[in-house]
Amino acid sequence: MDITGRKLFVKALQEEGVDTIFAYPGGMIVDILDELYKTEGIRVVLPRHEQALVHEAEGYARATGKPGVCLVTSGPGATNTITAIADAHYDSIPLVVFTGQVPQGLIGNDAFQEVDIVGMTRSIVKYGCTVRDRKVLGEKIKMAFHIATTGKPGPVLIDIPKDIQTASGPSEYPEHVSIRGYKPNESVHIGQLKKAYKLLKSAKHPIILAGGGIHVSGAEKELLTFAEKMNIPVVTTIMGKGSMPENHPLYVGNSGMHGRFAANIAVTDCDVLLSIGTRFNDRITGDLNEFAPHAKIIHVDVDTASISRNVVVDIPVVSDAKLALSKMIEWAEPMKTDKWLAEIHQWNEEHPLSMPQGKAHELSPQTIMEGINEVFPKGIVVTDVGQHQMWATQFIQCGHDKKMVTSGGLGTMGFGFPAAVGAKIGAPKKDVVCITGDGGFQMNMQEMATAICEHVPVVICLINNENLGMVRQMQNLFYGKRYSAVSLRKRAGMEIPKSQDPDYPEYVPDFMGIAASYGAHGIRVTKNEEIIPALKEAKKYKDAPTIVEFLISADELVLPMVKGGNPMSEMILK
Repeated sequence: MDITGRKLFVKALQEEGVDTIFAYPGGMIVDILDELYKTEGIRVVLPRHEQALVHEAEGYARATGKPGVCLVTSGPGATNTITAIADAHYDSIPLVVFTGQVPQGLIGNDAFQEVDIVGMTRSIVKYGCTVRDRKVLGEKIKMAFHIATTGKPGPVLIDIPKDIQTASGPSEYPEHVSIRGYKPNESVHIGQLKKAYKLLKSAKHPIILAGGGIHVSGAEKELLTFAEKMNIPVVTTIMGKGSMPENHPLYVGNSGMHGRFAANIAVTDCDVLLSIGTRFNDRITGDLNEFAPHAKIIHVDVDTASISRNVVVDIPVVSDAKLALSKMIEWAEPMKTDKWLAEIHQWNEEHPLSMPQGKAHELSPQTIMEGINEVFPKGIVVTDVGQHQMWATQFIQCGHDKKMVTSGGLGTMGFGFPAAVGAKIGAPKKDVVCITGDGGFQMNMQEMATAICEHVPVVICLINNENLGMVRQMQNLFYGKRYSAVSLRKRAGMEIPKSQDPDYPEYVPDFMGIAASYGAHGIRVTKNEEIIPALKEAKKYKDAPTIVEFLISADELVLPMVKGGNPMSEMILK
């Protein structure tokens, strides 16, 4: 029996086990939305902007391990998704993005709200196509879910013209699909892996560098077991944060531009580096000529294209992280690394992370992070991008029962809050905390409406320094304190509405007023002793989101810091 494309679309979602779709309406998808209206078991979440919509799907995917599913209309609806799709591409987040398109007879005629979204996104998706034949609609949707979730995960875009949605065709949705030229690696070359293990065993100063691939493959327990059996210290990238319990004696810390001193020096001084699930991004390597200069490098990655792209490696191993680690666990024997571990421990003792030097009561970002650790020992912490992201990376304690979700590859301001909303929708029983700045939050703060209407009680820790802090820090350290285009304060002589709070500083916006206008809760914190009570109060609210605004100085710096392009051993510590 033939059915319409819109009915097959919904049937496909049901067959794929989709329980949530993030959708923003428009004329070119109204038929699909009408079909979803008549369908039980699929929650349709209505964000307030398409970029935020895709970020919410990213957060959902990170929280659940399932692909985030998006539906937007043609033209501006589609183009609004591009930044967020790029974000998912760089961080390997599985997304299936469906875009409406004008009827096929109008394609190429500059029709109203017509754009070539497939062409625009070609470099940032694993696969993209416009469905030109109703007969292949089911196959294309099946391909989308398969490609997005296998191998190195990532976003896929399927563009569906309006006439395809209403045309009749086969009702069958395929159980399997064979895709010519797409064969994700599902095995490991044992000989190559044994070669890598033999090299690792020969090391006197070994380091494991764990990246986001550990989380993607669900290899956290295997990493811990292997490190313990071998007695090898572990350093993580920002995307690998939490892959190793951070209170474990073998955990050194995060490496990179704002990484721990001990972590960066350990990578610099190691003689064998086992890198698992990393891209060797420039924020991790610094000057490539000085990255791990004494080390033989083993690179385990499921993506062949990532190996030796940035750093030339000695032994490449194309494999899923979980598969490779599981096999090496079978061979693992303790190594004599006690002296090396003691040396690393001494570096951490001598160069701890930068803590506030001011008066005890003055509000500091580091103390805020410690407060979040105390009040929220489990759950999901989602960050935006900026100084607060680096403070969170340094001080938030993560492990197997607490994960951090962040925008690591693209560094997308505006990611944090919508991603937190999506994470809470995907994991409603978990505490979800969003750490954001006054700049990043304003990029997508319209999602307060989504959180209210969808009953998503996330806790928003808003670090307000009245500035775009990370760029201001660069200007402070490297540009003679010439603060150009970073201040978010009110301009001289500007009149602003009076706040109900007489102690509220004269800057815009009034975040407490914004919280109230959406029907959310708002708490302002100005002193260290107020942090814990405020967070505990916010945790109690289960009916709506809460903004906990922390007023900090714009002069706070994230240290250590490595200037872009410099070796990771050259850290600014004070």
